[in-house]
Amino acid sequence: MGKWERRWRGRGGVRSRRFVRVLPVAMIVIGVAFDLFTPPPFTAVPMFAAAPLIAAPFFGLGTTVRIGIVAVLAVAGIRLYSGDLVKVVSFVEMLTVVTVAFQACVINRVVRRGNEQLASARIIAETAMRAVLPEPPERIGGLQVAARYEAAQADEFVGGDLFAAADTPYGVRLVLGDVRGKGLEAVGAVAVVIGAFREAAEQETTLEGVAQRLERALARESTRGGGFDAFEEFVTAVLAEIPPGGQAVRIVNRGHPDPLLLHGDGAVEALTPSEPALPLGMGLGVRPDRSDGWELPAGGTLLFYTDGLSEARDADGVFYDPAGRLRGRLFPGPEELLSALTDDVRLHTGGESTDDMALLAVARPAKGQPDRRRTVKIIKRGTTLRD
Repeated sequence: MGKWERRWRGRGGVRSRRFVRVLPVAMIVIGVAFDLFTPPPFTAVPMFAAAPLIAAPFFGLGTTVRIGIVAVLAVAGIRLYSGDLVKVVSFVEMLTVVTVAFQACVINRVVRRGNEQLASARIIAETAMRAVLPEPPERIGGLQVAARYEAAQADEFVGGDLFAAADTPYGVRLVLGDVRGKGLEAVGAVAVVIGAFREAAEQETTLEGVAQRLERALARESTRGGGFDAFEEFVTAVLAEIPPGGQAVRIVNRGHPDPLLLHGDGAVEALTPSEPALPLGMGLGVRPDRSDGWELPAGGTLLFYTDGLSEARDADGVFYDPAGRLRGRLFPGPEELLSALTDDVRLHTGGESTDDMALLAVARPAKGQPDRRRTVKIIKRGTTLRD
């Protein structure tokens, strides 16, 4: 997508809607002027007939009917003004506009019924998504946890981003991933990964074992023909384990954007794996997983995100840089961090994101730090993280 196309989408959306709203009336006005200032053999009946047809998909039934009536009256008024109202040609013209206006009303009802069915499907999809992807509790194993799912479009809820957190005998285990694909098939893959993670997180003694269980679950789904095709779909994912006590965190990264570690002094560190690994579910006989270790100090926060954040672009095509935007900033807790991030990325893109975005933040509170300090203002409306 080019720079000018993105600018048109970002700034021209409102203009396009306004243009559509005035277009039916403009067609009638232009038609009247055309008929009055051109010789009798020329007719503007196609413009009058087009007006209700243009209105049908974008307006309610009442507005479509009114525009149709105005179009018919416009034809009748012009023919009355010219003294041709009683002629057969005038009758045929009015009958044509009436017929097209009736068809426009039928089209309007079909479109409205389709929109209602689509809205119902979206509600079902949202319910399914929330059932598959429940929000984790605010506190797990002494850690503060916050998660956020942001759809690319305000009225879409079906996507392939996923996250989960579990308190296990081996510590707090987390997963955040992104299924390649959209729609119900992606939701099915999300359900497979989340279900396998919840079981494996309790049973597997190592984080590498959890990753392998997810790999096998996706392989079984592909073999059973459950909608997941290893050649067409895969899952980028990052898994983390924070054992009880101490400050250690272990991470397995399977082709996913590097998590960020936000220190209590505002420093930001990208947790890059020592060896790159392929995403889950590709079925290519990948080598055994290898986890990497870091420290999660008191007052530090781990941020996991999908590429909907790091690949969000502004009008000039510049990618959003979460590490750069967060460096030097302090947040009372993970919930405030995610709120600031989602606000800031909307400002960066102008509200025109092209991909879903999942965020998961886990913080180790410093000694004496309260669970939440919601009274602290993080970001003002109309500002960015840089302000």
